[in-house]
Amino acid sequence: MSKVKGDNRPQARLPKGFQDLAGEELRATTRMLSVIREVYERYGYEPLETPAFEYTDALGKFLPDQDRPNAGVFSIADVGAETRPGEETAEQWMSLRYDMTAPLARYVAENKLSLPTPYRRYTMGPVWRNEKPGPGRFRQFMQCDADTVGTDNVAADAEACMLMADVIEALGIPKTDFRIRINNRKLLDGLLQTIGIDPATEADAARRLTVLRAMDKFDKFAGAGVALLLGKGRKDESGDFTAGANLEPAAIKTVVAFLEAAAGGGDPAGRVGPLVAGNATAETGLAELAQIEALVRAAGYGPERIAFDPSVVRGLDYYTGPVFEAELTFEVKNEDGLTVRFGSVGGGGRYDDLVARFTGQKVPATGFSLGLSRLQAALSIVKGGAAQTLGPVVVLVMDKAELPRYQKMAHDLRAAKIRAEMYLGTSGMKAQMKYADKRGAPCVIIQGSDERAKGEVQIKDLIEGAKASADIKDNAEWKAARPAQLSVPESGLVAAVKVILARHGG
Repeated sequence: MSKVKGDNRPQARLPKGFQDLAGEELRATTRMLSVIREVYERYGYEPLETPAFEYTDALGKFLPDQDRPNAGVFSIADVGAETRPGEETAEQWMSLRYDMTAPLARYVAENKLSLPTPYRRYTMGPVWRNEKPGPGRFRQFMQCDADTVGTDNVAADAEACMLMADVIEALGIPKTDFRIRINNRKLLDGLLQTIGIDPATEADAARRLTVLRAMDKFDKFAGAGVALLLGKGRKDESGDFTAGANLEPAAIKTVVAFLEAAAGGGDPAGRVGPLVAGNATAETGLAELAQIEALVRAAGYGPERIAFDPSVVRGLDYYTGPVFEAELTFEVKNEDGLTVRFGSVGGGGRYDDLVARFTGQKVPATGFSLGLSRLQAALSIVKGGAAQTLGPVVVLVMDKAELPRYQKMAHDLRAAKIRAEMYLGTSGMKAQMKYADKRGAPCVIIQGSDERAKGEVQIKDLIEGAKASADIKDNAEWKAARPAQLSVPESGLVAAVKVILARHGG
């Protein structure tokens, strides 16, 4: 919408890639956060809230290597910052956090002497990505993280998997509709070593990432598509070409066989074992996975809920051990109308080197992150749409001279823990009824001079009234029937409203 010439008023427009949340959607978010927080607390995790901004160099992934370090993050210059040793200027860059893990690493490094070891924390809040937005992809979104810092015991990884499963189930997604899939970066690194790529060398670092990214596409492209990405490359339907890792045919065959082990039935660990036999790194990874499996099975989590899957890679570079992903297994239609699994709603893994960026000392850690918007979309599908919260009971103003009387009615309802409001506009009866409809009010309270003289109030059940009026043919019949409307003494107002709310699940 263009501005009128000479009009300097700002245009009301939402920033691209962001969204407004209001009404029922925001209530649904609040309910979900409450459920997630309760499960995290039940496991003994402590809450932590860190600032939206961190110094850009503390984020680690995005270092200020240009005039404005905005590759992936939103950044501003902190001109008033104190000069650090070796710096000529006090100017530093600050960036909005792009995840919750980097702020945790900074917090632990700053407070390590006062924190218990291991330190278990959870956090829930928005993160920001300076990336191109798309359908369902926003630049600001909520993450819910739980992490254990200060132990290399794989029992912490097993607990993270169990916690993910418990959170998803507590939100209302049945056990049969999700699975926590686990793998180990040590197993993957051992596999790479067997095909001639050494993850420890700088020369092979780029090839390692290319191979891992290709493996991460197994769910999307299957073995044939991954084979192309491991070889010369792959051209998609639009004609765009993705360069491959240029592996030898024998190496490609080994990697694809490794990925397909999960789909081959039987014991996946037993199926991949021969492919990495004799590699110490891979065998360590398999041993850790066996420990995790034993722990979760002992706690009653069967393979239908938590299971090894060699195709799980996870995208972040800093994972050093077990990795896990929460996948919803029920089917939905994608943007092209094709039937697909809903897919991932979160994941995580072990990252033993992240805190060492600050301390110089290895501090083992593991944890996971759940994406709230994805979970919210999944719940809407599972439950057939978001549950609607009843709006407030609306006390209509029939006589402005009697405002104190109407205000007391609203107060009495609120004192009984009933959501209520007195109409605060200046319009007449018809407009007030329209207002109550827009607010989703279950009922309205009406008291004119006749009712006041009798010491009564009229209560109109708007939900039942809408159902009844559908069967009424004309206005005269409606007035005669006065559907779903009753008179009660003023002293019985609260009790009568409670009956109506109970009828409608309020």
